[in-house]
Amino acid sequence: MTSLTSNVIVDPDISLPNETWAAIFNHLSPSSLVVLSGVSLHFNTIAERALYSSIFIVDVLSKSSPTPQKTLRWCQSMLRRKHLQDLTKRLHIRWQADQLSPPSPYPAAAVYDALSQVVRLLSALESLELFLGPTNFAISLETVHTIEQIIQGCQFSQLHSCSLGAEWGKGLQFYTSILTSFLCSLPNLRHLILSDHHTALNLPSEALPYLTTFRGSPDTAASLLPGRPVQCLSLIGHDFDVNRDNLPRMTYTSKPLKSLDLSCMSARPLLLRNVSTHLPTIKNLRVNLALRHTLHHALSGIRILSGLSAVLCAFNQLSVLDLSPTGKDGVGRADSLDELALCTEWCVACPSLRRIIFPFQSEWVFDANTPALWSLVQN
Repeated sequence: MTSLTSNVIVDPDISLPNETWAAIFNHLSPSSLVVLSGVSLHFNTIAERALYSSIFIVDVLSKSSPTPQKTLRWCQSMLRRKHLQDLTKRLHIRWQADQLSPPSPYPAAAVYDALSQVVRLLSALESLELFLGPTNFAISLETVHTIEQIIQGCQFSQLHSCSLGAEWGKGLQFYTSILTSFLCSLPNLRHLILSDHHTALNLPSEALPYLTTFRGSPDTAASLLPGRPVQCLSLIGHDFDVNRDNLPRMTYTSKPLKSLDLSCMSARPLLLRNVSTHLPTIKNLRVNLALRHTLHHALSGIRILSGLSAVLCAFNQLSVLDLSPTGKDGVGRADSLDELALCTEWCVACPSLRRIIFPFQSEWVFDANTPALWSLVQN
């Protein structure tokens, strides 16, 4: 018997080691794996292992369908197939509300119970993402539905990437010492995202010894970075959250920060000046400029960015400047001559610059072999 998947004919009678078949199946799409699982018992075993090794689920919750059905069905399937629990390496679950028909406040408690029951069985997890949309909240002191309910008691010694969060409203944060205990139990964690945690984390100094990237609020970052080898930092919230108290603490990493992403906040020039004062060794900077606070009031269009020169001169190692998140309405479309003039001007202020991306996605690279030194990358 043969099956046609992804334009490739697969013959189950071909004698190959299971490891070879597994390597082939790992490069196929989930839909192809489902087809192959029906070819033979042999293929079903291999395809099932590949399907359950990486789980990516997106549930859209609405008023007519407030329960994350895909998540619930996966949980029920995992509880029936206990032999697959040690195979799951990546689990990414995202719940999001239908904007046209938002759901009831929370899904049934049975979903939380099933999800928490399954997640704590996945001891081989290497990557975990839980984004529970509008559901991370306490209904009352007796009824709490949060991410902490799911991660409590979990032990993931191999986890290297973790992302936790929900849609956040001011004053509606329900993280406790459970989160702290969970993070302390992850000895090999390298990458951490806490999208709705907006206060300091009280972790012991020996926790997360290998953390290299973090994405979260300035207050959380200021408490987490000191003493840890974080080199890539992405901040969320408002630019005024990056204040004189928490910004200096971000400099006490055990290795110098190399990359700073400010694309999730509208950054005013004052913030960039403060960043250049405390973090002058940044090599990669991605920023969403607040152009209502223009950098150069006498200029219009792309030339209003000329005022960045006064800020860039403080960065002595900056190599990549990415302005692509900046709102295009405030800049106006520029021609290549204007962009080239800015590249030249900024390079004088910051000689280490080698790559610049403007709000309209045009990319320029430094080329010492051309008369103009800067060349436009042709897409």
